[in-house]
Amino acid sequence: MDKLKFFFTTLLLLCFSISTFGQRIPHTEKYVAPWTCDLLIVGGTVVTMDGDRRVIEDGAVAVKDGKVAMVGPRAIVTKNLTAKQTINAAGKAIIPGLINTHTHAAMSIFRGISDDLDLQDWLTKFIFPAEAKNVNEQFVRAGTRLGMAEMIRGGTTTYCDMYYFEDAVADETKKAGMRGVLGETIIKFPVSDNKTPEAALAYTEKFIKKWKNDPLVVPAAAPHAPYTLETATLKAIKEQSDRLNSAVVIHVAETKKERDDILAQYGKTPAAYLDSIGFLSDRMIAAHSVWLTPEEIDIYKMRGVGTAHCPTSNMKLASGVAPIPAMLAKDVAVGLGTDGAASNNDLDMWEEIDLAAKLHKLTSNDPKTLPAEQAFEMATIRGARALHLDKITGSIETGKRADIAIVDLDSLNQVPYFNIYSALVYSTKATDVRSVVINGRVVMLDRRLLTLNESVIKKDANAYRERIIQSLKQ
Repeated sequence: MDKLKFFFTTLLLLCFSISTFGQRIPHTEKYVAPWTCDLLIVGGTVVTMDGDRRVIEDGAVAVKDGKVAMVGPRAIVTKNLTAKQTINAAGKAIIPGLINTHTHAAMSIFRGISDDLDLQDWLTKFIFPAEAKNVNEQFVRAGTRLGMAEMIRGGTTTYCDMYYFEDAVADETKKAGMRGVLGETIIKFPVSDNKTPEAALAYTEKFIKKWKNDPLVVPAAAPHAPYTLETATLKAIKEQSDRLNSAVVIHVAETKKERDDILAQYGKTPAAYLDSIGFLSDRMIAAHSVWLTPEEIDIYKMRGVGTAHCPTSNMKLASGVAPIPAMLAKDVAVGLGTDGAASNNDLDMWEEIDLAAKLHKLTSNDPKTLPAEQAFEMATIRGARALHLDKITGSIETGKRADIAIVDLDSLNQVPYFNIYSALVYSTKATDVRSVVINGRVVMLDRRLLTLNESVIKKDANAYRERIIQSLKQ
């Protein structure tokens, strides 16, 4: 009797398993049962940036519930598959969305306000006064929309921001369907949204609690820099980060002057000083990091600090050349960033990829330094590591968020191509990006923005231009 009961129980379980198999999303490339996905991108060259760096010719990516359900050769992915929406990517590259690891999106409205100055003069004589006279929540919203529109058009799907009224930045980011690590600036002098560091800390506390666990927004504190904050404030920010398990974004060692001033004041260089007060952690994103010592690179690696390399901005302001090859040799999580459009003067990640590869060849006097694949890695999966988001984005892999850009490979500046990484790094321009998917949602299709109104964005930005011109005359 027991054997008969066991037989029927086993048979029942087997029948149930067979009947429900067809309802499951396949998580391998071997499946039989029919299934449905929300979006199918098919026919292009899939540059996965996964652990094996698979490049799949005539590939396909199936997306369901905002995630990559399957990636592989077209014939395998599309077998028994029905898609609610299909994008034909034949003749194109299907790549992970680019990751801008450092910018100030709202400062796009200050694009070109003042150029050809060193950082301190640029900040103190132009940017800080212009911000004091113009920045409010509506300015930040308009500038953020402008910045996001430019980034999405260039295939950027995730950005790391540092500015004021960051709750409004988060709101606009969510509306646009973009992914962002968004840091509320904390600085020692009065600014547009908070007049004291204590007020900024309280604002940041509410901001982090409001947006924590959002599928697109990662809220963060953004202490401006070691030279614009007291040690006690930095320790309070670290305590908040530990308590809330939240990210921290900060400028570190951007200029020689900063390095020298911190050394004179504290007897340590900037990253070493921050480490000495217990500030650094694996939730930290340190922008620029130009003037690091070898010992500080080791500290970054040991503490799990992510960092953002901003070659265009650092060159334009003559801040210096970050020791990127040394960081990469130690496997530091270093990504690429544009910095703000006020010091770049654009948010084009393709320029950063190209320039980073060439800059470090020049300064090392070695053309083998930072090869194309490694430069592209910095804009994708290593950039995700820098933002501590590599478990969810930065590569096209089953189970990760579907953050994807589709890039033409037949523009005049791209043909012919012989190596996909070479074509992407040295030939591709932002205008070659055709469509963009973020968190499974199509936000640009065939160069048309779907979540942002381009004409209104331009009108608003130009209206602010006139106000800024008048404010600087006062």
